[in-house]
Amino acid sequence: MIRWMVALVVTLMLPWAAHAFCGFYVSGADASLYSSATMVVMMRHENTTVLSMQNNYQGPPEDFAMVVPVPVVLSEETVKTLPREVFDRVDRLAAPRLVEYWEADPCNPPPDVLGMLRGMTGAWTSPAGLAMGAGGLGVTVEAEFSVAEYDIVILSAEDSGGLDTWLRREGYNIPAGAEGALRPYVEAGTKFFVAKVAADRVTFEDGRAVLSPLRFHYESDEFSLPVRLGLLNSAGQQDLLVHILASGRRYEVANYPNATIPTNIVVDDATRWGFGDFYDLLFRRTVAQNEGAVVTEYSWNASSCDPCPVPALTDSEVMTLGGDVTHVSASSAVLTRLHHRYTSQGLSEDLVFREASAIVGGRGMPDREGKMSEESAAPSSSNNFQGRYVILHRWEGEIACDTPERGHWGAPPGQPMPIWGAPAPLLREAEAPPDPPEGLAAVTAIGLLSKVDVPAIGVRAGQAEGALANDPGAAGVAPTAMRAEPSREPEPSMGAVPTTTPQPSASREGGCGSCATSGGSWFTGLLLLVWARRRR
Repeated sequence: MIRWMVALVVTLMLPWAAHAFCGFYVSGADASLYSSATMVVMMRHENTTVLSMQNNYQGPPEDFAMVVPVPVVLSEETVKTLPREVFDRVDRLAAPRLVEYWEADPCNPPPDVLGMLRGMTGAWTSPAGLAMGAGGLGVTVEAEFSVAEYDIVILSAEDSGGLDTWLRREGYNIPAGAEGALRPYVEAGTKFFVAKVAADRVTFEDGRAVLSPLRFHYESDEFSLPVRLGLLNSAGQQDLLVHILASGRRYEVANYPNATIPTNIVVDDATRWGFGDFYDLLFRRTVAQNEGAVVTEYSWNASSCDPCPVPALTDSEVMTLGGDVTHVSASSAVLTRLHHRYTSQGLSEDLVFREASAIVGGRGMPDREGKMSEESAAPSSSNNFQGRYVILHRWEGEIACDTPERGHWGAPPGQPMPIWGAPAPLLREAEAPPDPPEGLAAVTAIGLLSKVDVPAIGVRAGQAEGALANDPGAAGVAPTAMRAEPSREPEPSMGAVPTTTPQPSASREGGCGSCATSGGSWFTGLLLLVWARRRR
């Protein structure tokens, strides 16, 4: 009898997935939305921290230099370079996503697998040193070595003024105010990781220097990220994207307010042409309602995702990001994405992180009326939270039966649903997207694209409150109209099957559809003290 029931359930699940299927991936809100975004990946296990930083410096390689406060003297064995692609994978995996469902033929609805399971089991839960010319300035070179194209020195200092003078004397054109920014780190006994580029070891692509991401690790009781030095280079509002990998744990900040992004919002189909603007405005409203907050956008096991814009992380990739020293694997790691937007007046302390309890949100299928549950984070025994925004396509075909059953959601008509746990096929190469509806370029209000109320951020469906020009979270930011034409075709998507519906991807003026940030300086505003030119 048990075998028969199991076989029946498996058979019924073949054409239709249950709640495990979280929609067909359309596009994601990645770092390309923010012209001055900084992205880091951190791994934490016990008191070991691994910090990886992506470089997007543009300019002569000999002009590049950076300073990062570190708690201990780093050795050559603790510093290495990484492939750039791993950052793109992490960013796209954790970025908020736009998905879509289609209503099934009301005269041929799918079987109610969940109901049958509940009937059989009663309950069911979805799976889910040397002086080096210091000359009395109190600066000591604790170590020096080369890694790939970088020449690195580790400094300690007794006086911030002496460190300022030493750096200037060595040819670094330090921004005004550096001495004051260095002082609290010097007083705390912090060391300084200083890197410059050896031009003869740089790789060039299309005439532009391509600098490798840097990774280093250290032991420290406090889990923190030094960001205050970067304020010297801040040109205004900045975005910081922090991805944290830790064994079985989610992290949040301990010294700033925390918030989670509203999720599972049903949006108009037009959102596909302006998802970047939609999400940016949603984020602004969230921060406006939670002043000074660091926003959690994602918390999920690193080896799984639903839907998957790219394949989940592998053990090899987690090793690259620090698993080799922390012994954290992809299957045990929780990937958390924290997003902080700030100005120089709103960042008084470095970010300090703490363990946080598991949360869930942004999953599930629409109900019969097309409503989504899990619209906000809720406590859970495991981490399954994501920023997910849903386009619904009502059945538009003929309804020729006497008792139609509305509100069954899944794949496009004539296509099977993916099966949870089975290898997911890739989207075929997308067709050219159609032109957006007339007048869409003028739509810049989150209320016009959201089809449901979002009380957490004070938005009512279909109302123009929250337009960029009037939004309280958009102070000092010029209004941005939606792009009428997407800048790229969608990438192949894991967790989706081929679809005939064109899938345009969001873009912003001056941006691109990949994970790389734009702008003429590298890490403008966060983490690093970057000097525009090194005197020759």
